Amino acid sequence: MGTHVIKMPDIGEGIAEVELSVWHVKVGDMVVEDQVLADVMTDKAMVDIPSPVHGKVIALGGQPGEVMAVGSVLISIEVEGAGNVKESAQPAPVKEVPVAAPKVEAVVESKPVAAPAPKAAVCQGPMVARAADERPLASPAVRKHALDLGIQLRLVRGTGPAGRVLHEDLDAYLAQGQSNASAPVAAAYAQRTDEQQIPVIGMRRKIAQRMQDATQRAAHFSYVEEIDVTAVEELRAHLNEKHGATRGKLTLLPFLVRAMVVALRDFPQMNARYDDEAQVITRLGAVHVGVATQSDVGLMVPVVRHAEARSLWDSATEIARLANAARNGKASRDELSGSTITLTSLGALGGIVSTPVLNLPEVAIVGVNKIVERPMVIKGQIVIRKMMNLSSSFDHRVVDGMDAALFIQAIRGLLEQPATLFVD
Repeated sequence: MGTHVIKMPDIGEGIAEVELSVWHVKVGDMVVEDQVLADVMTDKAMVDIPSPVHGKVIALGGQPGEVMAVGSVLISIEVEGAGNVKESAQPAPVKEVPVAAPKVEAVVESKPVAAPAPKAAVCQGPMVARAADERPLASPAVRKHALDLGIQLRLVRGTGPAGRVLHEDLDAYLAQGQSNASAPVAAAYAQRTDEQQIPVIGMRRKIAQRMQDATQRAAHFSYVEEIDVTAVEELRAHLNEKHGATRGKLTLLPFLVRAMVVALRDFPQMNARYDDEAQVITRLGAVHVGVATQSDVGLMVPVVRHAEARSLWDSATEIARLANAARNGKASRDELSGSTITLTSLGALGGIVSTPVLNLPEVAIVGVNKIVERPMVIKGQIVIRKMMNLSSSFDHRVVDGMDAALFIQAIRGLLEQPATLFVD
């Protein structure tokens, strides 16, 4: 018998160290070739580390949450024969599992999200009692779905990472039927004294680091403007009715992307990256729009590249493709990085006002709040209009307040007179 040592591989891009996120094996386990041993986190993605050999795990080189240098011992495996430690020290092949790039997003969550639990740690049963003030982990889409179904989310047991409630959990809860519905309600009033320690590791640590870095380094200021989106919503409905069956349905996002692209022609300083160490601002002609996407594994920001060259339907198709790939964990590393300006929206949960945090090194982020119908006075008459706020943030080191206001006003004008979106 011999020992095969696997060292932390060089994943590329000049990365000198990575964070060990999750072990998928333990000491004493038998493993086979290509079996995933661990997940490690780089600055851009989660990466699987597979086994190059068959054998028995005899030692683990670190604990989840530990930052390990490239080349350090990751795991030791007992193998048949003499083993070959010298060859095993070579980087093992890695398989990228694209998850959320550590993008800074405008959404500020009320509680830290737990690190992903090992895949085997699945909660049993669809229902659970939580304290009245305990906020269960769930994506905005799941919360909206639960609201539509009339389900109290705190009564649903989550089977996702760290107990996150998934869409399937809502289905399982409903499948319980009304006969069982009263059981968790009674339990919900029981006193609780339990506590849970949740280590901030993996993607949550990366997001925390980037958020803290952004707020410490950039001089944030936010600007909020109210927009009448009645006309653009009417246009969207008309286009969907006429072309939806053949070209696909349009959401508001492609119109927002188009408005940003057109407005950036007059305000190129918003489509820029600022290297504060080198004191250099790089303005880009290409508009690569990062579109925030919520998934069950966390926040992702896939990038719609060259939005300036895309039609409404082209943008809509690309946004949908990237969002689906991100939610399914199939987006590539390139698809999750390289944005020049970010668009963030919580859709129906968008609230009235938000204060987005910049995605460094970008200098502007446009935040979308929900659409509501309100009475407005137009030409002396009270009429019902569809209104929406844009809550956007800028880096005051690079962007002057007047320019930021004019940029958002330009977007407002384009959306309120949507024909101008297509006038060159």
